[in-house]
Amino acid sequence: MDRVYNFSAGPATLPIEVLQEVGEEWLDFQGLGMSVVEISHRSQAYKALNAEVEARFKSLLGLGDGYRVLFLQGGATTQFGMIPLNFLPDGGSADYVLTGNWSVKAQEDADRIGQTRVAASSAEAFRYIPPASEQSYDPDAAYVHITSNNTIYGTQFHEWPSVGDRPLVADMSSDILCRPIPAEDFALIYAGAQKNIGPAGATIVVIRESWLEKRVDRNLPVMFDYRTHIKKDSAYNTPPVFTIYMINLVLKWIEGLGGLAAMAQRNQKKAATVYEAIDRSGGFYSGYVRPEDRSLMNVTFTLPDDEVTAKFIAEAGKEGLVNLKGYRSLGGIRASIYNAMPQAGVERLADFMDRFASDNG
Repeated sequence: MDRVYNFSAGPATLPIEVLQEVGEEWLDFQGLGMSVVEISHRSQAYKALNAEVEARFKSLLGLGDGYRVLFLQGGATTQFGMIPLNFLPDGGSADYVLTGNWSVKAQEDADRIGQTRVAASSAEAFRYIPPASEQSYDPDAAYVHITSNNTIYGTQFHEWPSVGDRPLVADMSSDILCRPIPAEDFALIYAGAQKNIGPAGATIVVIRESWLEKRVDRNLPVMFDYRTHIKKDSAYNTPPVFTIYMINLVLKWIEGLGGLAAMAQRNQKKAATVYEAIDRSGGFYSGYVRPEDRSLMNVTFTLPDDEVTAKFIAEAGKEGLVNLKGYRSLGGIRASIYNAMPQAGVERLADFMDRFASDNG
């Protein structure tokens, strides 16, 4: 069976080279005579793997010894509560920038634990990222939380908020490692693996150790305390070994392409290919978001009506272009073109879009 081009928002497509490497060593990991999913997480082989992937992650982000990288479970959604449990003091408040459903959910969970404040919002329709002129930060905010890329609506921060000395926290689940970022400007970055850097099962948390020293003095359950996982190198309980192993292979693949600068060029070219197809359609396709805030990862657009949209999805599927249906609350089309989507995939999509518009416009 020929492989399709999978535009799913997650779990998402993975590099074919990585999948092939997994197949080659599936039965025998590093000469141990067993699969990576069979080795003990207490073994030296796993400890070495965990140390390797943490070092590789920090290297790609340009971070030094002042940061730790954790591989946790529970999805990015667990971080919605874990962050305020550790860093939102009683009587204090945290600022949240609302740019999509997931940022709203993050704020809602923080509200269950303490007080929050909306520092900026595009909540009327989430068609844009609030510019600096619409952002206002509490001078005493415990931290500022943003969602860097919005999978449902297709917006992305292209200029990072200027928050002064307030700790900046970012959910980067859908654009982690898609481009260089000023990683040292963030006190904490978290991301579910299953969109851009691996299969489902692990959540990456990059945390500044000096901020962790200022955590709230709460008697938390051990699994909700970041210190627990740092002390045990992400192996307090059985970690998601296979996902971590896969992340390591994907990180090596990114390194082999030239790192994050090369990845950004690759992603910009892919995104431009699809957005240009939208823009040259004469209005047959209508982009959902403001052009200057368009995401490199999730391209969203609408067609004239639901019947034409359904036809588009059906005919695209016949050409090996799958999982293009927009999020249920938004409709339309969503093409998720994460790191592993090849240029050939977006070119086939753009060619199909041109032909479909010509035949149905």
